[in-house]
Amino acid sequence: MARRKSARPQRNTGQSHSKAKATGTGELRIIGGDWRSRKVRFPDAGGVRPTPARTRETLFNWLNFQVPGSACLDLFAGSGALGLEALSRGASSTTFVDHTAELVQALRSNLRLLEATSAEVICASVDSFLDQPARQAFDIVFMDPPFRQGWLDTLLPSLSGQGWVKPGGWVYVEHESELATPATPPDWHLHRQKTAGQVSYNLYRVQEAGRSE
Repeated sequence: MARRKSARPQRNTGQSHSKAKATGTGELRIIGGDWRSRKVRFPDAGGVRPTPARTRETLFNWLNFQVPGSACLDLFAGSGALGLEALSRGASSTTFVDHTAELVQALRSNLRLLEATSAEVICASVDSFLDQPARQAFDIVFMDPPFRQGWLDTLLPSLSGQGWVKPGGWVYVEHESELATPATPPDWHLHRQKTAGQVSYNLYRVQEAGRSE
């Protein structure tokens, strides 16, 4: 993968899915699982825009039987909305990756508050993190990159080529609705897709060797 010449990218500064508080913080409610209705706070930093509750509910209905016991990777983690929801619903572990130091610090604090012991938070740019051989292959990957910056064309090949997703695993991608469905590796099958307002939600299944969808 060609490396980006720019420094660590800035998150999308468009309208946030979450209402920012006057104090410069946002609030996130976990909607299912062991931590159902628990609320966590996160700083209004880096243009963070958590996946809204209705979309999370749809996504985790799609993944209802896949989440328990799974190893998850939450890229552009931000508030941690997707990874926290996965942990709450029985994921065995979640690795969160984000380059914004304030969000990383808040995530670590929230994980301590929730007494989550099977999570790791990595402060790094997603492109540099993925541009290396995988430290492990994950069952489920969540990717909600900043919009209108061309991230998917750069990152999806690395996610596949460096072995970050297990055969038979799942990749969830959010992107702006005006963007055509992104080009994906040939062994990825589009399992579910939905558009709501300015956002398109896509769930891919990574095909196992010798098996066709």
